Amino acid sequence: MNVGLGLPISDPLSLLSWARRADAGPFTTLGLLDRLVYANPEPLITLAAVAGVTSRIRVQTEVLLGPLRESALLAKQAATLDRMSGGRFTLGIGIGTRQDDYLAVGADVRGRGRRLDRQLATLRRVWSGEPYSEEVGPIGPAPVREGGPEILIGAFAPTAMERVARWGDGYLCAAPAGMADRLMRDVERSWTQAGRAGRPRMVAQVNVALGPEDTVRDATEAITSYYGFLGDTTRVVENMLTTPERIRDVIGAFADLGADEVVLYCWARDADQVDRLADVVA
Repeated sequence: MNVGLGLPISDPLSLLSWARRADAGPFTTLGLLDRLVYANPEPLITLAAVAGVTSRIRVQTEVLLGPLRESALLAKQAATLDRMSGGRFTLGIGIGTRQDDYLAVGADVRGRGRRLDRQLATLRRVWSGEPYSEEVGPIGPAPVREGGPEILIGAFAPTAMERVARWGDGYLCAAPAGMADRLMRDVERSWTQAGRAGRPRMVAQVNVALGPEDTVRDATEAITSYYGFLGDTTRVVENMLTTPERIRDVIGAFADLGADEVVLYCWARDADQVDRLADVVA
């Protein structure tokens, strides 16, 4: 079982230190979430900086809100990050749920799934080296991997499960293990029905805070603020893993479900969590 780390968003200047420490440890991926109307750092810019101070660990968006971005530019940005990281970039992509993010770019939140489908088709076409359109030629640079960076699609709706089979390399599941079982099986069925060879890569994401009371309190405040739009954040806070035993149990549960990787998403700024979580993983 591979284990990655999700980077906290409340202190962007600390993330290069987080990245160096994680790169020296047992972790396989560094993930970063995406929002527009929030105080998080922009993920593609930040992960480019992270890739520059690391040599081994992968960098991944979890998830990039694709419909907020213009497709040709996103294709170029993603291919550039893939090249400059030596092929270590994974594009986790989805549609998001916050209307204010869409209002900020003058886009309608309705129909965002259909826009993502069109966008994914464009990304694949650009990354294959084909002309962008009848009037516009190819857009480079070419990504490291033929066909483009790995794409993981994060979602919950049945139509999104089918999107994984049409355009993705795998599924990014930000749900508890009990719910994830059904979602992952739905993805596998859609994959088989679409005639795809092999199996989709399955990546789970769970929220963690490991350390003294100050660390857990900082994480609780951060995750409560981020998910405040839900109104009641009790379940989100309760699902955050705060002990080595719970973290090991959940990693094991996802392993039993067939997950290839679990990303432990950190909300507290305490960078010593990298070493504590490394001990749990080891």
